[in-house]
Amino acid sequence: MLVMSSSTLDVIQYDNIGTLGGLLRERARRTPDDVAYRHFNQDKQQWEDLTWQQTANRVAQIQAALAGDGLQPGDRVAIMLRNCPQWVQFEQAALGLGLVVVPLYTNDRVDNISYVLQDAGVKILLIESQQDLAPMSSIASQIGGLVRVVSVNPITQDSQYTRLAAFDDWVENSVQTYENHQPQLQTYRADRHDLATIVYTSGTTGRPKGVMLSHSNVMFNASAGIQRVPVYREDVFLSFLPLSHTLERTVGYYIPMMCGSTVAFARSVQELGEDLLTIKPTILISVPRIYERVYGKISAGLEQKSDFARGLFNKAVELGWHRFNHPQNSYLMWPLLKKLVASKIMAKLGGRLRVAICGGAPLSNEVAKTFIGLGLNLIQGYGLTETSPIISANREDYNDPASVGEPLEGIEVKIGEEDELLTRSPCVMLGYWNNKEATREIIDEDGWLHTGDKARIEADRIYITGRLKEIIVLSNGKKAPPADIEMSIAMDNLIDQVMVIGDNRPFLTALLVLNPENWQTFAESLEVDPNDPKALNDDKVHNALVEKINNRMGEFPGYMQVRRIAVCLDPWTIDNDMMTPTMKLKRNKICEHHQQDIEALYEGHE
Repeated sequence: MLVMSSSTLDVIQYDNIGTLGGLLRERARRTPDDVAYRHFNQDKQQWEDLTWQQTANRVAQIQAALAGDGLQPGDRVAIMLRNCPQWVQFEQAALGLGLVVVPLYTNDRVDNISYVLQDAGVKILLIESQQDLAPMSSIASQIGGLVRVVSVNPITQDSQYTRLAAFDDWVENSVQTYENHQPQLQTYRADRHDLATIVYTSGTTGRPKGVMLSHSNVMFNASAGIQRVPVYREDVFLSFLPLSHTLERTVGYYIPMMCGSTVAFARSVQELGEDLLTIKPTILISVPRIYERVYGKISAGLEQKSDFARGLFNKAVELGWHRFNHPQNSYLMWPLLKKLVASKIMAKLGGRLRVAICGGAPLSNEVAKTFIGLGLNLIQGYGLTETSPIISANREDYNDPASVGEPLEGIEVKIGEEDELLTRSPCVMLGYWNNKEATREIIDEDGWLHTGDKARIEADRIYITGRLKEIIVLSNGKKAPPADIEMSIAMDNLIDQVMVIGDNRPFLTALLVLNPENWQTFAESLEVDPNDPKALNDDKVHNALVEKINNRMGEFPGYMQVRRIAVCLDPWTIDNDMMTPTMKLKRNKICEHHQQDIEALYEGHE
């Protein structure tokens, strides 16, 4: 773990700022010349820095543009943009005027975008470029009804959207009337319990629901998060999870602003490896899939190495894991193994990581053990969009990666009926926008929010054991947690995606999406032509895959073994409506698409 030689705690207490709109003003007052944001300028092909004062000045200019369009406190504005300084600047400008921000995923389906624009009554939409409008031609009427569509990149004059404006022009035209062309930063005196943002959850079934979060919801959660894992002015975050994801927004945006840390915006997930080496972050926030991908690359690389190299790696992980569990002991071999193995892996993550935060979905024990064994200070947490989002997180000095840690300070939890985890705190949302019935279904009369997750609590730690609605109940009454099984299966490099089937069935089966590149090698090893579509249904292939899968499931009871499989190479994506923008499987949609395959898996066995 990196220990900073000079660590400065400079936390803005949310009791002193009222609303999120006052956060930037206070940060710019305290540390005006510190670097706030680092981004890659594509035109100049270089990284550039923005100070807190420069950020505040730009926010004031954007506020002038928003005011010029006649927006009033409580009006909704939407952001559909990759992570960049303009995302933060636009939101801070809106919050400072008492506007309500609606984040959108850039990769979301057009019908979902259309629904959100209408349901929230959005007046201004911020986008990346004019090209982003092309896929949305089918919802031109909704876009045409907006007061303004603003493009960060320059626009051409032949657009069918008369209210489309280039971001810089929109701002500059609005500030011309101000003396020195620099308006003053505005902070609307809202009540901290007023609505700050509506975050539409990417539900796996039905229309997305708009989670209403107040200024107080978010600020209380961010403050409690800092108490669990301290953040310093010297810290550098690398931001690559979408800011429309509440985990990234609270932990990777509001917390750095509260603490005065620097945030660098990654260029893309594809260039993440290079950005890690360039930025050398001290804090990284991610979902399990990123760690799983890195783990997969490490595993694939080890397969090409000698038995000695693999043994050395495994020994480093094993010894490192012992050090993690028994830090009071001395390990004479660790300095050598650290130099030969662990330090080289950590160097690929930038070499300065002080803490890596993981949330959004369960992290496999195998992956957690590997990275922790190699010396990564990996902290797993848990939460929901509806809770702003953090409910719990492990402590650096009390870390059990099999759990999601203890509740944050000020957050209550308990186990309800059917082992469901309930929570109550100032972080619980105001409710669902325009949906009182759904609000009543999730928050009871005593204020307890029903998470829908099954859990147990031991020694104050929370252990998530499954989803209430996703638990598979076999026809013999035995229950199986599909997420845990799928996580184990997906650890194999051959399998990109997996969904386990078995509700009201006699045994478990699985739908598999294979990695095209690794499928070539696997098929050839079985002397099967990988380019022949019929090969995916070859008994030899299916038998080998079933054996491969069940070899990974030794920790599960025998009745949870997968008996049959259906295989394809076409991935489940957001575009084909099989996944949500947060990369969760839409199980009902996948079942509908693969209905014939599923029926064939159980033919003659019902």
